[in-house]
Amino acid sequence: MRFVLREFEKIVCAALFLGMTLLGFINVVVRYATHYSFAASEEVLTNGFLLLTVFGAAIAARRGQHLAVTLVHDALPKRLAQAVFILSVILSVLLLAASAWFSWATLMNQIDSGIRSYALGLPAWWYQVGLPFGFALIMIRHLQYVAETWHTPRAEPKGTPRV
Repeated sequence: MRFVLREFEKIVCAALFLGMTLLGFINVVVRYATHYSFAASEEVLTNGFLLLTVFGAAIAARRGQHLAVTLVHDALPKRLAQAVFILSVILSVLLLAASAWFSWATLMNQIDSGIRSYALGLPAWWYQVGLPFGFALIMIRHLQYVAETWHTPRAEPKGTPRV
């Protein structure tokens, strides 16, 4: 059970990617064999990419591999760099919490309105249901990474005199 909790986003990404690959492959085979295609597969693949992106971002957050420009942070004295780091963590958490909140509000709106997808006619919320949880997971994984790396000493830039 701990493995599933620790690696949840990797499992979701693997299952999504496998399903999307199979659907795309089947669509190509059917198109060349019958000169018809599964037009609705585009809808499923597009929404699959959205979920794959969000859960992939959770993997990157857990590893601390999100894009960052550290030029200013690395040039700052240690105390000021810590303050900038804390500010960036607070702003990141606020952004992710807002993303989770607004995607939840969108999900509730889709459920209440009964809107349907354009190709398959499925309830649109089926595609949206993973987003609020995905953003919450990114926030959790980011905070896990911050907790693990907070007391890790940062490397001093080469040529920096020690005071």
